[in-house]
Amino acid sequence: MAAGANQAIPTAKISDVIATFRPTRLFKSGDSKTSVTSLDFDDSGELALIARDDETLQIYNCKEGKHAKELKSQKYGVHLARFTHHAQSIIYASTKVDDGLRYLSSHDNSYIRYFRGHASTVTSLALSPASDNFLSCSADNTVKLWSLNSPNAQGELKIHCPYLCAYDPSATVIAVASPPTQSILLYDLRNYDKPPFASFDTQSYEARFTPKTAGRDWTKIEFSNDGKHILLATNGAGHFLLDAFDGAIRWFCHRAAGSTMRASPGTHPPSASPPAGQGDVCFSPDGRYLIGGSGQNGILVWDTQTPRPAGAEKVLEPMTELPGPKWAAI
Repeated sequence: MAAGANQAIPTAKISDVIATFRPTRLFKSGDSKTSVTSLDFDDSGELALIARDDETLQIYNCKEGKHAKELKSQKYGVHLARFTHHAQSIIYASTKVDDGLRYLSSHDNSYIRYFRGHASTVTSLALSPASDNFLSCSADNTVKLWSLNSPNAQGELKIHCPYLCAYDPSATVIAVASPPTQSILLYDLRNYDKPPFASFDTQSYEARFTPKTAGRDWTKIEFSNDGKHILLATNGAGHFLLDAFDGAIRWFCHRAAGSTMRASPGTHPPSASPPAGQGDVCFSPDGRYLIGGSGQNGILVWDTQTPRPAGAEKVLEPMTELPGPKWAAI
């Protein structure tokens, strides 16, 4: 066996290196007016999938720092593109012709399956972390449960303006967010046809921290990887970090420069101006940090484990700002 074959790969704590992150590659489209509308990584983290409003999908090899492939979807448009658990297959929402979902092989750019049933714009897609099932939300007031193996929906929830959805890490709970009702609903996936087992009212939080955008401009919902927290992202002055068990606010993650000027789900069709987005903040892999864009160049980082003195305001300022050439939407 070659010498060094069993040597461990060097590792470092995210807390030790996150403030040192810097851009190493810059990929540009041929048209300065083209915007990225969604971004996703495959399970290995090696490939990044980009949807753009020029109706193309772009795949990048992050390990090599190279553009790998372009896939065109001029007939149907493309938004909310996601890798499945197989790195050569993709699901995405149509923006033209119909409001269907498409299951695409990136190997030969051929469609594997169509998922039809929504009667209005799809506003959110979430892939199960444990299986080939996925969720879709739509402006038609439905949330549909699908399997990649069947063109027919496996289930449906009828909810007023269910614009955002997410699975918890165990894939047993789904969260659905309805901005106009200022509520987050939690369902047991094994009994999704039953009423939600928990409902969190955000009215008081929004009145306190984001009164100008209350009841609208929510952009993303996401569970932390330990399932203890829920991130509710907004297009306003910051984002909400909530306790996943009782909905209590942990932090309001403030950004002084405001949003990245992306359209919120449910407020504009994906082809409208400003460009569509999928939220501009996310958890770090260890679940400790929030990383997001703002109305200034670069990226903000919030440490959600920052101690809070008793009686102090629940406002968390960024711990650092990572430099960048443009506004960033994660």
